[in-house]
Amino acid sequence: MSTPVEFLLSLTRTLATMSLYGESHPRRQGAVEQSFERLTALLGENPRPQFSFLVDEVVYGKRAMRELQDWEWSRRLAEAGVQRLEIESGVTLEEYAGFLEQAGDLLTGAASRSTSVRPELRTHIRYGAVGLQGEVQAAEHKPLETATLAYALDEEADAVRWIHQEMGEAGTLALLEAEAVVRSLSVAMHGSNRVVIPLLRLKEFDQYTTTHSINVGVLAMALAEALGFGARDVHAFGTAGLLHDIGKVRVPRDILIKPGKLSVEERAVLDRHPVDGARIILESDEKLGVASAVAYEHHIMIDGGGYPAMRYPRECHFASRLVHVCDVFDALCTDRPYRAAWEIDRALAYIGERAGSEFDPAIARGFEAMMRRFELQVGAAPPGDTPAALASA
Repeated sequence: MSTPVEFLLSLTRTLATMSLYGESHPRRQGAVEQSFERLTALLGENPRPQFSFLVDEVVYGKRAMRELQDWEWSRRLAEAGVQRLEIESGVTLEEYAGFLEQAGDLLTGAASRSTSVRPELRTHIRYGAVGLQGEVQAAEHKPLETATLAYALDEEADAVRWIHQEMGEAGTLALLEAEAVVRSLSVAMHGSNRVVIPLLRLKEFDQYTTTHSINVGVLAMALAEALGFGARDVHAFGTAGLLHDIGKVRVPRDILIKPGKLSVEERAVLDRHPVDGARIILESDEKLGVASAVAYEHHIMIDGGGYPAMRYPRECHFASRLVHVCDVFDALCTDRPYRAAWEIDRALAYIGERAGSEFDPAIARGFEAMMRRFELQVGAAPPGDTPAALASA
């Protein structure tokens, strides 16, 4: 029996050994054979193991391998172009040795990321950058910098729908699933040699909850990264963006889907969602202080306007001010029952005009610069969403 951790450690030890010894050296051959034994044992437990190498963590399937958090080799493999590794049962020792040779060449810069892989490696081993549909864009395909609009983020949308449903029905916030979605969105953003912003376009009004949550999470991560934050902070902002509207699970459906103007009473019910959201998150995990602050503050303007009203004036958390910009932008660029979606330039102009009153000026400038610089990828939202918040961002 071999655990995923044991296999990865043997893989990287072998890569290190191969860099020290020539092709025919017995230590090199022995290291390859021992690592292949670990792989064979792992395949006995899982016929198709899948690994994603992010900046500071490794994901096995959809589970973060906390034992390998901040593992040096995760960063090295990702930077070399091996962001994803998939292996299927039936792989031979020769195939595995060939993969190790090419991975070693990528790590040392001896091979281009667009180098063709040998034909026999195409069947059981795939590796490379992660595409926007989750597929591996390996070297035998088009160059890794190629991006596509033909993605849907179906699994992520299904997970977000389930998170909202579980919270509404069972009163339980599925934090592990939320973290998995954020990791997956991060992979989608970095699935090419340039950063892309994969947003979902609303197809039906009742998809708003899922679509908006994912888009705000993506925009928050992209903006945090553009502003120079590290990987852990970027993920924290992404989680906060994904969960910023979780309090709306306690708002009655007829209010959420009402297309017209809300009554005073209905508006008061809707306006409670920031308080409810903060309470839900804190009761689920006290460590998510940033996410709870964002849930509470994401509708508060820097001039003190918005809601909930603060008894004593104070500055909102930086993450709240950042998510507020992303939240409003996505709401403006989404079709609503009472208006069509705004064009991106118009939405950016609105944010710029209200910088200093509603929005933090520095964040607003950074957001506009990011949107002008990064590539915006927009795909259609998958069908089947739960009823959504249509009356308010």
